Amino acid sequence: QIYDNYDFETEILAASIRHPTHVKRAALAGAEVATMPFETLRKLLSHPLTDRGLKRFLEDWEEYQAAREEVPAMT
Repeated sequence: QIYDNYDFETEILAASIRHPTHVKRAALAGAEVATMPFETLRKLLSHPLTDRGLKRFLEDWEEYQAAREEVPAMT
């Protein structure tokens, strides 16, 4: 409220975040900037379901490419 009242150009910094959940909480609390170890950032970019989906997609792509090579090209 003070920031709005005096029209300060201030950004809220969440510092030394150690867990991805804390990043979300800091953002919901209004933080615009966060500092964290690289490993915490890496965890934000990774999720088991994403990894599983990517693995399945790549397997399907390889299967599609193999099947495509078996079909003679029509010229």
